[in-house]
Amino acid sequence: MHLSRAVPPGSTTSFVRAHLPASVAEALGLAASLTGPGRRGGAVPAPGTGHTADLWRALATLAAHDLSAARAVEPHLDAVAVLEQAREAGQVAPAVAGAAGAAGAAGSGGRASAAGPVWGVFAAEGPGVRLDATRAPTIAVDPDDPAAPAADGAATAAPERWTLTGVKPWCSLAGQLDAALVTAWAGDERRLFAVDLHQPGVEVVPGTWHARGLVDIPSGPVRFDDVAASPVGEPGWYLRRPGFEWGGIGVAACWYGGAVGVARTLHAATVGREPDPWRLRALGVVDERLGDARRALAEAADLVDAGEATGREGRLLAKRVRGTVARAADDVLTAVGRALGPAPLALDAAHAARVADLELYLRQHHAEKDEASLGGAVRERALDRVAESVQPAGDGVDAAGEGVDPW
Repeated sequence: MHLSRAVPPGSTTSFVRAHLPASVAEALGLAASLTGPGRRGGAVPAPGTGHTADLWRALATLAAHDLSAARAVEPHLDAVAVLEQAREAGQVAPAVAGAAGAAGAAGSGGRASAAGPVWGVFAAEGPGVRLDATRAPTIAVDPDDPAAPAADGAATAAPERWTLTGVKPWCSLAGQLDAALVTAWAGDERRLFAVDLHQPGVEVVPGTWHARGLVDIPSGPVRFDDVAASPVGEPGWYLRRPGFEWGGIGVAACWYGGAVGVARTLHAATVGREPDPWRLRALGVVDERLGDARRALAEAADLVDAGEATGREGRLLAKRVRGTVARAADDVLTAVGRALGPAPLALDAAHAARVADLELYLRQHHAEKDEASLGGAVRERALDRVAESVQPAGDGVDAAGEGVDPW
């Protein structure tokens, strides 16, 4: 059971297939090489630049091999895409590049210094904890001070200086990364910051990760104590930018790949011996669901590259695709579990890990809550279309347009 047919040489997917990692440490090295200047064919393109299908297929390929590896690589690729969007929009401070370079020089036994820093994205919130961003006082530079940098004869303001203090939950692999994009509260608004994770004041809280899935991806809280940070975008920019929804679909590509990995056990068991009709039925269900998910991702990639997945349309698309893939993955878990019984869960370590990893990763989709959110988005879109179709009638009475299709 394969993700797709042959992929072109030089593509991101072909590179990933040739460098499938055997550990999370190797996955982090792969992440750096995917975005570093040394990769043959160039660095991985960001979503929306014409190669989105290849990017998501690569993530799915990696997830089918090892969902923990995909969980390590996906946030790095997302962070690099966010920074690129910010640069193009003029929404990133010059200090960010310096912070990233410093992180790379200090990080992980020299790994990042060779291929660039490995990034994470810490954007989740949690009850009872809060991370606050504080802007340090601006210090004017006196041009008459011989120790001051060269200026044009007038006092100039130094770049913005911010610090982060508090606790951020759900910080995956914080102890193994070089840098992270972190959301924090600047007053009543959330804002994105780039942070070098090797500097003093960053403390990974130990002993909090007790999961039986994704055991090698500890995602516990991190304490920040007056940690220097560089702003990326204005307040709210991170959530408003077009790529926010695209990143969420990239996560769904990992769910799809994880489901393919689980399904391969059923496929091998069914092909390898004379099957009973119930196992054949399960294989049919799995094939249908994986096809649904694959087509949803492929269509979404085309829409993203065509520029038709921004704003309200992008949010609706992401809700639909994530819901479709999450439901498909849940159905695969159920069908495979019922068809094969307890044996592979108890006796096949690789399969048991795939099942536990996927079950945990899927909980990023909030099931009925997200389905209700999708229903609300569909309703709002339909109401907007009805409102847009209302035209003034000749007698001064508005006449609502007929036949407005909410889909």
